[in-house]
Amino acid sequence: MKIGDAFGRAIQDWLDGSVEPDLIERDDGHIETGAGPQVYLAPFARWPSVERRAMRWARGRVLDVGCGGGRVALHLQDRGLDVVAIDVSPLALRACRRRGVRRVRQMRLEDVREGTGTFDTIVLFGNNTGLLAGRTKGRRILRHLLEVTRPSSRILAESMDPYATTEPAHLAYHARNRGRGRMGGQLRLRVRYRDMATPWMEYLFVSPDELRALTEGSGWSVARVIESEEDTPLFVAVLERDDRP
Repeated sequence: MKIGDAFGRAIQDWLDGSVEPDLIERDDGHIETGAGPQVYLAPFARWPSVERRAMRWARGRVLDVGCGGGRVALHLQDRGLDVVAIDVSPLALRACRRRGVRRVRQMRLEDVREGTGTFDTIVLFGNNTGLLAGRTKGRRILRHLLEVTRPSSRILAESMDPYATTEPAHLAYHARNRGRGRMGGQLRLRVRYRDMATPWMEYLFVSPDELRALTEGSGWSVARVIESEEDTPLFVAVLERDDRP
């Protein structure tokens, strides 16, 4: 299998009409079907209700992290907000441009610097709270984000409670993580599409209580948790700076 921009290749193909899904492979061999075009290219009306409700907290200048196909950036642009969309996938960013996202940058969350300006809202949708990766890296990234935000800024952090499952493979993975001193919802995964796969990456799913603990000492705290109205463990936490007015 070739290593490359499998995720971006999938988005490009979906824009051209393909419905072939991506696959998410975990390092224990577990494979699940990815979200596909019905999520990554979804208009606002088809977003999960928890995301739609959380959008009321977006304001000012926005950083859309892990923008994928650009759905968040496009919605916020339509609302008249100034949005910078970032992703590590060059093909995903090309797709964003095709769809009309005006400002895109290829970079990781931890590489956002003052040269990009400051932001009033940082959006981590599509479960992209996972980019915090774990306790140590997560706190480091959150402290770094203090440098590119203001005291009144907020983070909209979406995740999925990993413990809302009875699946033996998931429970065993959580137990293995804890045995290694890791958080239960830490993952090592990659995206596969057709004959291509991305490099392996560290990713994190957290419960609301774990996110509260993770933010301790980071300069941010969980101000509120917006829970799903559907029968899913999806939630969005609104993080606010500890030095807010």
